[in-house]
Amino acid sequence: MKAYYKVDEWRVIEEGFDPLHHEASESIFSLGNGHMGQRANFEEKYSGKSLQGTYIAGIYHPDKTRVGWWKNGYPEYFAKVPNAPNWTGIRIIAGKEELDLHTCKTSEFIRELDMQHGCLNRSFVATFSSGKKMRVVARRFLSMAEDDIGAVRYAVTPVNFDGTIEMIPFLDGNVINRDTNYDEQFWDIIESGVKEDTAYLRSRVRKSGFEAGYAMQYTVEVNGKPAKTVVEPLQQPGYNGFHLKIKARANEEVVLYKYAAILSSLDHKPDLLVKNSIERVTKAARKKFDKLYDNHVAIWEKNWAQSDIIIKGDAAAQQGIRFNIFQLNQTYTGKDERLNIGPKGFTGEKYGGSTYWDTEAFLIPFYLSTEPPEVARNLLIYRFKHLQKAIENAEKLGFNAGAALYPMVTMNGEECHNEWEITFEEIHRNGAIAFAIYNYIRYTGDKDYLAEYGLEVLIALARFWRQRVNWSDVKGKYVILGVTGPNEYENNVNNNWYTNKMAAWTLRYTIECLDYVMDEHPLQYQRIVKKTHLYYDSETSSWKDIIKHMYFPMLDERGIFLQQDGYMDKEQRMVAELSPKERPINQHWSWDRILRSVFIKQADVLQGIFCFEDEYTTDTIRRNFDFYEPRTVHESSLSPCIHSILANRIGEVEKAYDLYLRTSRLDLDDYNNEVAEGLHITSMGGTWMSMVIGFGGMRIKEGMLTFTPNLPHKWKLISFNIQFRGRILNVTISENKTSVKLVKGEKLQVEINGKLVNCTHENNLLT
Repeated sequence: MKAYYKVDEWRVIEEGFDPLHHEASESIFSLGNGHMGQRANFEEKYSGKSLQGTYIAGIYHPDKTRVGWWKNGYPEYFAKVPNAPNWTGIRIIAGKEELDLHTCKTSEFIRELDMQHGCLNRSFVATFSSGKKMRVVARRFLSMAEDDIGAVRYAVTPVNFDGTIEMIPFLDGNVINRDTNYDEQFWDIIESGVKEDTAYLRSRVRKSGFEAGYAMQYTVEVNGKPAKTVVEPLQQPGYNGFHLKIKARANEEVVLYKYAAILSSLDHKPDLLVKNSIERVTKAARKKFDKLYDNHVAIWEKNWAQSDIIIKGDAAAQQGIRFNIFQLNQTYTGKDERLNIGPKGFTGEKYGGSTYWDTEAFLIPFYLSTEPPEVARNLLIYRFKHLQKAIENAEKLGFNAGAALYPMVTMNGEECHNEWEITFEEIHRNGAIAFAIYNYIRYTGDKDYLAEYGLEVLIALARFWRQRVNWSDVKGKYVILGVTGPNEYENNVNNNWYTNKMAAWTLRYTIECLDYVMDEHPLQYQRIVKKTHLYYDSETSSWKDIIKHMYFPMLDERGIFLQQDGYMDKEQRMVAELSPKERPINQHWSWDRILRSVFIKQADVLQGIFCFEDEYTTDTIRRNFDFYEPRTVHESSLSPCIHSILANRIGEVEKAYDLYLRTSRLDLDDYNNEVAEGLHITSMGGTWMSMVIGFGGMRIKEGMLTFTPNLPHKWKLISFNIQFRGRILNVTISENKTSVKLVKGEKLQVEINGKLVNCTHENNLLT
């Protein structure tokens, strides 16, 4: 753990510039608005090490797969989110010296992520080699109100000299991806130029054909008044802007306002991108920076009113949860059902910006509870629209008859991950998608979703599991061979408990849903039967046989669900025995050594217990937690949150607190030495779960909200809002009481610590 940033409840603050930490800070201070995202690259030139990153949602490049040897079933490409043209750049020149924090001396440097208002602030004093000093104060935001608009206020003040300041705002389409497999540039420039006061750019992603349009305008003020400037347009291949010269005296503030519109062919015809982007940036510039900013802040006020979690008595914990919620809100807004959420969001190139099983397992609960149900519904519809692709993915691996294997990694429904132990073996992702449908329905009560979309997906998933199991004469059970469970530190194992559990549960749930739709939506049922060629009697009979005879490995003498066959053959060491110099083990050990070790990357058996905890007694949960947690290195970002929730469940509140700090401050304190590659957006949903489901004890039982809260001794109070079936509830928990207040909607009954209470607008229930 590295306590690098200053602790503040609403801000992330970097005091002093450390070039060795710069790429990590570029990730931490990233901005987004659902439509696009931007790493916290400096506006001015920086010749030091930096990962330039501008990303547009839904746009990808099919980078040709690169492997040592080819296997049947490998995807042809790995989808990459292309680093889009840079719209933020502003070169600054004083005399013959260019502002560059890699070569200039800096003092009074502060970089601040203002999470409450959704903006990035930066200030510093730079000293050039000549001795000239310049103060810089910058603010940047990506508009949440107009999601194709970005704006920068960049102010420079000569401290000890009079002279000409040169400012060069530009658009740069000559960008590359660091993670390209073949050093290929992903973008081609289609149009580029300057028209009067506007620079523009149109670029196309090679192979996939996505296009983007950019337009940029600016205004300049000196001491709050329009500045007299000498302007020269800049037009170079793929790079254009304006070269401005402004005379300034010492202590006079020169402010450049830069406005940019970033549009994509997902929403605009390609031949209209330049025209439309110019129109959009012109409207934005007329509104001016302060108005755009106020409109943007108003959306953030609404977001925080819906999703904020208040912690009293622990500033580090408060900063951690707000940082996670901030990133979730700016990464996905739910406006577009064509979009999903990548593990790094808009903060880096790793994982290609694609969709993983993380969305269904760790993100849907956050959006279910903090947004109208349409937002989570859109995440499920995204998968429904990819069902045919999932069937095709399964066919490539030898499955048939409408069986579907959803991709581990995807942008358009096709599998695009090329590590064999992931692509072919982490089939538990199918179970996560089925569970997400169940989770959505139990939370919203929207059973109609089954007739419209969900049942078709479940049938295809059930057919996959039917074909993926095989009968073992030795065991007299159905087994699932050659898989990788959530614990990726063990590959090609047999009978992973979690995978077998998800398979059997999916089959059972599919039968329940078939019967429900048959009874309640007979016309839709007939449509689905015809479309899927379902043979109810024979197929469900086969599924029931698998459910009845599924094999689950056990360590019987200890009452432990065994992670997979052979797990106890490993040398049984505890994480506490590892030297800190060996951590994280994935950065110090060979893969062979990791695979032969007992150490677990993330919750595996415990992931299944979390999903189906109602099936298990507290003693059973405790036995398995006490067995697996000491063997878990938590080197997946998705691990601490599940362990924190279960630690709360068995009454180990302080253990839950320690794990909560690890998940909530995973990126802020860079636990796994990898933040420079981007943030762990999807695990942030798990962080929210560890607060609301863990410490808040929120569950849904037979359609009713229940709460069994626990607070660490350090916390005086937590408070959060929950959206549930058309209502908004405020939940406030302190050491001796729990208060549930109905903020909006019709009255309802909730359960608090086992007691049923009626919640209305008038009362504030205390227990």
